[in-house]
Amino acid sequence: MHRVQRLFHGVGRPLVSSKVATAAGRQHHQRRRGIVTEADVESARKYCVNQLRHGDYDSYLLRQFVPRSSQDCYNALRTLNLELARLPETVSNPTIGRLRMQFWRDSVSAVFAGSPPREPICILLHEALRKLAVRPGGRGSSKSIKFWLTRFINTREQYMDNRPFASLAALEEYAENTYSTLMYMTLASMPLRSVHTDHLASHIGKACGIVAVLRGIPVLSAPAPPIQSPAGSSTGRSQALLLPLDVMAETGVREEDVFRHGPDAEGLQDAVFNVATRANDHIITAQEMLKNLKAGASPGHDFEHEGEEEHVYPAKDFGGGDSTEADLRRGFGMLLEAVPARDFLSRLEAANFDPFRVKASWKLPWSLWRSLKTQQI
Repeated sequence: MHRVQRLFHGVGRPLVSSKVATAAGRQHHQRRRGIVTEADVESARKYCVNQLRHGDYDSYLLRQFVPRSSQDCYNALRTLNLELARLPETVSNPTIGRLRMQFWRDSVSAVFAGSPPREPICILLHEALRKLAVRPGGRGSSKSIKFWLTRFINTREQYMDNRPFASLAALEEYAENTYSTLMYMTLASMPLRSVHTDHLASHIGKACGIVAVLRGIPVLSAPAPPIQSPAGSSTGRSQALLLPLDVMAETGVREEDVFRHGPDAEGLQDAVFNVATRANDHIITAQEMLKNLKAGASPGHDFEHEGEEEHVYPAKDFGGGDSTEADLRRGFGMLLEAVPARDFLSRLEAANFDPFRVKASWKLPWSLWRSLKTQQI
């Protein structure tokens, strides 16, 4: 009978035949893929926070108001949002972009399977899910987060080519499936499942998504720097204007005019005003809802997504009272997402709805502190 030769080298590591070593190495690699040390988590945490500090300062400030137990999840998801938003700027062609999206889809599946890739966002999300799993209701919340995250990535991929929105309603749907969905995931990580907090998150997220499109007008309508492809050729994304086509038609805005003349394009400010008004409507609606709920009254209107997948709630959620008050207190840090959106809309109005002339904000930290102190958004 053939016996594998065992030799020892150094501190007792066996050297075996190449066939056995290859199989063992493959198994070891598979095991290592799922092993996450405290040092890995701390390094991933620093990476994500640093990415937010330099690429999404609003989220960098807001993360401090999310419950500590949910901060890792928040940091990972917001860094992923930043990564996916940057994709059109960093890939040389759509095929590479789709491959990157598939990478993230596969990586997320591996994270939820307990075997995260050696990638900072995945490691931090894995840590957040590990801690969530041992909390009451945590396993159900993990399932919800996976559902929302899949929808989020699919929507980002759908609009990766910076195609214009067919209508203002289509822009709202995009915002619901991205920015509102980011808020649903953070609420689930608390874990907090409430029809009222989800309803507020839906309106606030829609406002945030619309604001993100308005903020991006000066960037996306300008010529992009060339991107060097692996083959050596230089390509770059095309200029884009994401304002809804129905609004552009109504106000007489032409894409080409914005690309050539920027803020002087005819009808641009009217179109921006119309879109900004819808975002402001969502913020006002959320403010009125919060006021009503804190007074023990009904929110004033039904949640349009109630009854959809992951938007089914126990009957006690509709009764108001102490449970609603407690839910609002627990989730209030997440509702502060409304403050940067409201701040941008105020600055946009001061610039006469010219997105090219919106001044930078230095009041946001103070506005967040004031909203937290008064418990108003």
